[in-house]
Amino acid sequence: MNEVKEDIRSYVLQEFLPGESPSNLQDDTPLRTSGILSSVATLQLITFLEEHYKIEVEAHETGVENFDSVADIAAFVVRKKEGRS
Repeated sequence: MNEVKEDIRSYVLQEFLPGESPSNLQDDTPLRTSGILSSVATLQLITFLEEHYKIEVEAHETGVENFDSVADIAAFVVRKKEGRS
């Protein structure tokens, strides 16, 4: 799970928070509810996750409950990879 978190954190920092200190993006930092991730950015992140982890994200799975923090996203990816959603 830690590797997944770090992959997601690196991607978010690179794509959506360039120049931001990695220490400012904690596992529980709100991404969608704080406005860091817009709907378009969320779609971009989903594309990354699908390609990188070879998973398929269904439309009903893209809510804040799965995509509001690095920890939420990592837990979702792990569940998908294990065949659970």
